Amino acid sequence: MDIMTADTRAYRQGEPAYFTGSVWLEPVIEAPDPARARALRVTFAPGARTAWHTHPLGQTLYVLSGVGRVATRGGPVRVIRAGDTVWFAPGEEHWHGAAPDQVMCHLAIQEGLDGQVADWLEQVSDADYTA
Repeated sequence: MDIMTADTRAYRQGEPAYFTGSVWLEPVIEAPDPARARALRVTFAPGARTAWHTHPLGQTLYVLSGVGRVATRGGPVRVIRAGDTVWFAPGEEHWHGAAPDQVMCHLAIQEGLDGQVADWLEQVSDADYTA
């Protein structure tokens, strides 16, 4: 057993190569091999969002608070709210973030495959975000 106390987990700012706007990441679990579980609590300032990306084994988002937006490549922008769960299939190109005027916090859950949890693509344009 390993207990990670709340006071030992540090928030970190999202890297500009992967996010637009202010985003804070708090690791929840990065289980050691052979386990694959990975989870982050991610908080997005209004208008902040991820870049386009995929996950080799898919991703689940559980919205903890606020209002957000999600989209898959070629699909409509969808609104998500506290209590909503979103599933992205393995390899599905997508993005997620906060609504323009709301903070949004979600739990992002994914599994690593050969040490890889995400493949990052280009930034989401303002046109894609507001579509």
